[in-house]
Amino acid sequence: MNNAARFLSIAAVAAFASFGAHADEADASQFATKFETNRTRAEVAAEASTVAQTRSQEPAGSRVVTYKSTADRAAVRAQAAEALRTGQIPSGEFSAM
Repeated sequence: MNNAARFLSIAAVAAFASFGAHADEADASQFATKFETNRTRAEVAAEASTVAQTRSQEPAGSRVVTYKSTADRAAVRAQAAEALRTGQIPSGEFSAM
């Protein structure tokens, strides 16, 4: 019991001493940044609205490029059938063994 009381008293003193290390003003003024500007609030708001109008809501590279084919459907099917018949296109299941 004597060791527990000693440990708790040391912990209490250490905790009390650490409060002084964290002392600061109550309004957290060390985080405040001062800006000097000559622009009005209306000028900044106008600039922000023009940026929003020119920005796209679509992520870059997400649009799919469309392709218009001029090939005849029957001709493409005939070429695919010929390639399959001559062995240029594998068919069926592939076994690596």
